[in-house]
Amino acid sequence: MKKIRVSNELIYVLAVIVLSFATAMLAAADLGMSMVVAPAYIVSLKVKALTFGQAEYIVQGMLFILFCVLMKKVRRLYFFSFVSGFIYGVVLDFWRMVIPHFDPERFVPGSLPLSIRIVYFIVGFLLNSLGVALYFKTYFYPQVYEFFVKGISRQFKIALPEFKIRFDMTCLVIAIVLSFSLFYGLVGIGVGTVVLALGNGALIGFYGRWMDRHLDTWDRWERLSERFENGFSLK
Repeated sequence: MKKIRVSNELIYVLAVIVLSFATAMLAAADLGMSMVVAPAYIVSLKVKALTFGQAEYIVQGMLFILFCVLMKKVRRLYFFSFVSGFIYGVVLDFWRMVIPHFDPERFVPGSLPLSIRIVYFIVGFLLNSLGVALYFKTYFYPQVYEFFVKGISRQFKIALPEFKIRFDMTCLVIAIVLSFSLFYGLVGIGVGTVVLALGNGALIGFYGRWMDRHLDTWDRWERLSERFENGFSLK
């Protein structure tokens, strides 16, 4: 079977679009966000001056500072992970503006019929995993969340799957504390959060294997690709 030839730069653009759209779908479904983005989502609901996207890159900015402190170094290329988070936040807000059901200013979360919310969740769930899988296929650094997990696990010689679980659980605890502190109950966390936690890994792996079989990727900007690939050295 002939593979589809696609540049890694285009894959990065698709990753941003797909993942931000998926997050908007999950927010509209109001059945529970992923553990990682739940803290930013909860803050955006409480602080009306902040959009979801703005809350995302503020939280990722704080996590990036923690990353640099723990790594005990700052490299210019590291900042691209924050740039990825910023771009993602801007596109996320775009989706929530142009599609009424995604915009919390134009609908009350949970007010849509349950059948529609379930459809939104399923689409968001499927595309969320696809977006993450696309990020893993390009040389550009992903958002700070994934960048943090990769870098810290390597720096402190912790198995990546083990540290990913610890990171996700920490995000969940922070989200629960924020939810009860700001709303005196669970907000942004629900059955959907559990489904995402249990199914994301398997779906990301499935999408990754499919892309390995069907996509022929190449670097349009080879020198830039080499800089990114060499820039994450921990030596």
